[in-house]
Amino acid sequence: MTRRARGIPHTAERAAFPLGGIGTGNVSIGARGELRDWELENLPDKGRLNPNTFFAIHAAPEGSAAVTRVLEARITGRHDWDAGYGFDRLAGLPRLHGATMHGEYPVVDIDFDDDVLPVDVSLTAFTPLVPLDADASGIPAAVLRYRVANPGAVPVAVTIAGSLTHTAGRGEGPYGMRAAQTVRWRDDGAVRGLDFGIGLPDDDFGYGTMSLTTTDASTTAKPQWVTGFWPDGPRLFWSDLSDDGLLEPEPRLTLEDRPRGLFADSDDGAPMAEEALFEKLPRLRTGTLGIVHELAPGEQRDFEFVLSWSFPNRRRGWYGHIVFGDADPAEVVRNRYATLWPDAWAAASHLHRELPALEAATRAFVEALYGGSLDPVIADAVGANVAALRSTTCFVVEQPNPELGAGPVFAAWEGSFDHGGSCEGTCTHVWSYAQTAAWLFPSLERSARRVEFLLETDAAGAQKFRSNRVFGGPSWFMGPAVDGQLGTFLRLHREWRFSGDDEFLRELWPAAVRTLDYAIREWDSDGDGLLDGELHNTYDIEFHGIEPLANGIFLAALHAGARMAAHLGETDRASDWLERAERCAAGMEALLWNGEYYRQVSGDVDAHRYQYGDGVLSDQLLGQFHASVNGLGEILPRDHVRSALRAIVGHNHRADLTEHESTQRVYALNDEGGLLLASWPRGGRPAIPFVYSDEVWTGIEHQVAASLVYAGLVDDALLVERTLRARYDGTVRNPWNEIECGNHYARSLASWALLLAFSGVQWDAPARTLSFDPSSDGRYLFTTGGAWGRVEIDGDELTLRLEGGVLDVDRIVLRGREASGALHLTTGDDHTARAVTDHEHQETR
Repeated sequence: MTRRARGIPHTAERAAFPLGGIGTGNVSIGARGELRDWELENLPDKGRLNPNTFFAIHAAPEGSAAVTRVLEARITGRHDWDAGYGFDRLAGLPRLHGATMHGEYPVVDIDFDDDVLPVDVSLTAFTPLVPLDADASGIPAAVLRYRVANPGAVPVAVTIAGSLTHTAGRGEGPYGMRAAQTVRWRDDGAVRGLDFGIGLPDDDFGYGTMSLTTTDASTTAKPQWVTGFWPDGPRLFWSDLSDDGLLEPEPRLTLEDRPRGLFADSDDGAPMAEEALFEKLPRLRTGTLGIVHELAPGEQRDFEFVLSWSFPNRRRGWYGHIVFGDADPAEVVRNRYATLWPDAWAAASHLHRELPALEAATRAFVEALYGGSLDPVIADAVGANVAALRSTTCFVVEQPNPELGAGPVFAAWEGSFDHGGSCEGTCTHVWSYAQTAAWLFPSLERSARRVEFLLETDAAGAQKFRSNRVFGGPSWFMGPAVDGQLGTFLRLHREWRFSGDDEFLRELWPAAVRTLDYAIREWDSDGDGLLDGELHNTYDIEFHGIEPLANGIFLAALHAGARMAAHLGETDRASDWLERAERCAAGMEALLWNGEYYRQVSGDVDAHRYQYGDGVLSDQLLGQFHASVNGLGEILPRDHVRSALRAIVGHNHRADLTEHESTQRVYALNDEGGLLLASWPRGGRPAIPFVYSDEVWTGIEHQVAASLVYAGLVDDALLVERTLRARYDGTVRNPWNEIECGNHYARSLASWALLLAFSGVQWDAPARTLSFDPSSDGRYLFTTGGAWGRVEIDGDELTLRLEGGVLDVDRIVLRGREASGALHLTTGDDHTARAVTDHEHQETR
């Protein structure tokens, strides 16, 4: 696979590429090639280091001195720690001169460079990602493949050695650990390596296992380093590796010289027995697995490891900072992955066994997304944010509430603070922006809709926008959010349309009808077809009067509801909702359209705090955004939509924020650019406008950019996205972590809509129709409810290449014209079709 994007040098301090599956937690690789941010134990933990954990190389050319190095570029950044670098950082071991990172999610490559090392070394790392298969994309493991090439004229004996310490055991106890770790050598014939455990019951919240494994037969190992109070273990390990590249088990786990004094004496000063001494030793355990090969001149070889983990037990509740009334803190809910693989060794064995197929699918996904015709910045925005779906923001648990029945359930925070979740409850008014899971792992979204409609919608039709009942706790105290409740209704239409699952729709339909009827009854106070009540929304305040965000999403929901009602045979309801949609659209044009964009009408803009009045709201076309991505078409006049989008870019986009004034949170500053949430080019800014109005949110930028593409304003979309991604270049922000209220923020998942907009793909499962209306000819990734692959469009001809699943369609449509009738494709199939004109179609009858 040819590399396409620019590399990130190791001096890019913020670049951290997360490894891990959906709901498994992450460990990240930094731009130096180091392992960092160990977040495996069911909570975020940015910045956490794992002591003594690194890879090293020993390279011995025939007839020359051997070279031993940590397989990382030299440490950069701060060096003035109050006590220097601690023992467990091993900062004093020699490292390589430099490294360059290149990431096309979910695959990252690191090229190392060094003038002394006699071989060339690179690292490829990934966790498999298979579209439409959440379990295959939810393995708690990562492949770490070091490729070594010998450019010299003599053979070189090479050892790549991975050293690892278990992350489990933190808490009250000696050395801040609740129990001692264990590590042992294990070989089951196919897989061999290090198997880590912890002295806790397997239903304890802190229980977990880890492993570092390989299928390579040529191994060397130090199953456990010497354990002591001083860094004797690292010293003995490094000396052993540097000697000949072959490792030996330690003859004793404690120290031969039995240190005295501070650490080794009993309370009365007498020497301690060895058993008692061992109990006082640090509870961390480190082991090393090495792979050994001799490389002939010109030879290249892979040294492949799998790092895996399992922390199966979550608390039954959020234990966050917004939703209170969690279930019993002693109760356990199990991660989905733990029901598939009981421990880390099982997960590793599965990955080793299935790696050829899993890697082939992962590579095909990368090639389809990044190797197609999308502008590299667009492909990067779409792909990089998939990381949020596999970050600590999201998790998948098994049967968290008996009312949902058996099976996995997707739940999520809004984002992840450095050491805790941000804004719990799978918040509907944030997650309604997110599109990635719906098109990439649709089963997850269907499980979330069941929570919202079956557990969080009351008899009157009010839906809580933060779910606590998912874990069996009481409903949250706040009422519904207008964009959250109507956004969830639209997502029901999305999930049904993408799956064609009528049983799913019928199960949720009674509650869904109640939510839309609630909006009509409670938020349209005068019955004129426009929402005008006190409307809570994603800006964490209430809009008053009549404004386009709420009414636009209401309009889209009415259209979606009419489609679902008609499908279920409820023609009267469908007709009623369509008539209401017509009145809503007409009212918006008559009252909110000012000749350039849609505004808020609320009388005195300062009568209520946190309004925007005549301002340009970047989210004013959120309803049209939902309509576009969900195949509902143009619900507002096209010329007005284009004008409003031009106004959003023209007034709210800043190429340079140096002069921008904000007393709110800051996500872009100085000479960086970004899209403000609102501006007031015609004056009339409220004394205190809505909270966050002066901020820059990447999720809104992605939403606006996708809307621009749908409206044919591609250059403006590229301007917004290029400005956004320039902020995330690895220097001061991580390219794989778009932040808002927390890391890996869910709203960034609106970026998948960019792919949908540029390719113009629509999958309508009930109509069994796959259609494309691209912004330009080219090659694009596409997914349906049961298949995924690549499409190449050239004029009136398209070619489908199926990479996974089965595709059964009645029609394929290109730019509004039928290109194919009924078709059955399976994985690996190609099909070419040509769109015919009405005249040609008539002649063939």
